[in-house]
Amino acid sequence: MLRRELEYFLGAVRFFTRLPVPAWVGHSAEALNHSARYFPAVGLLIGGIAALVYLAVLQLWPQPVAVLLAMAATIYATGAFHEDGLSDAADGLGGGWDKLRILEIMKDSRVGSYGVVALWLGLSGKFVLLSMLDTALVPWALLAGHAWSRWCSTLLLATMDYVREDLLAKAKPLATRLSGPAFLVATGFGAVALFFLPWQNMLLACLLALLATLWLATKFRRWLGGYTGDCLGAVQQVSEIAFYLGLLASLPQ
Repeated sequence: MLRRELEYFLGAVRFFTRLPVPAWVGHSAEALNHSARYFPAVGLLIGGIAALVYLAVLQLWPQPVAVLLAMAATIYATGAFHEDGLSDAADGLGGGWDKLRILEIMKDSRVGSYGVVALWLGLSGKFVLLSMLDTALVPWALLAGHAWSRWCSTLLLATMDYVREDLLAKAKPLATRLSGPAFLVATGFGAVALFFLPWQNMLLACLLALLATLWLATKFRRWLGGYTGDCLGAVQQVSEIAFYLGLLASLPQ
């Protein structure tokens, strides 16, 4: 039982990151579906890497440098997986006029002007917000932000249908619909790091992340009738930014 769950977790690590996993971890559609419950747990892992890099760099350089290198570490660890989803979703929704055209643009490996703008705003936004947080709060913000934003993505898995079924899709989702028990597991991992933040800050941050998720989900449902893998990446990125925005807004000025 424990070995099977560990295999599911490592399967999620392999799917969402560039981090190495043991050779004995199997690969199947069924295992990939079960791995979806560990999406926020992968967020804890990536957030932990970012927090460690931030704390190490902070010993020698100012906070903005530590934030920048922590962000670089997460991009390196994930292979810019979610950033790519944000860029593709922005290009698709910005340049498409119907479902088929939007999906076609999302599938295109080229990056358009909407995608470039979205990437610039996303990366610069996270840098500015994290750089303005209290120094001691940043490691916990990274842990919680990465985990909670990935939990926000699981909301789409639990409540919406997957709309891309063609074999040419660049990436398949971990699960076409997340079950109730699996969603509870994801919720536990998404929430665990929240308790290390001041509760007032945490509540506003979670609320803004949920509002950002609802906003994007409404667009996806309207234009696509569901979600794609790129939509999950876009939700992760935008809700992470909204989470940091909530942390900063609730701090005394």
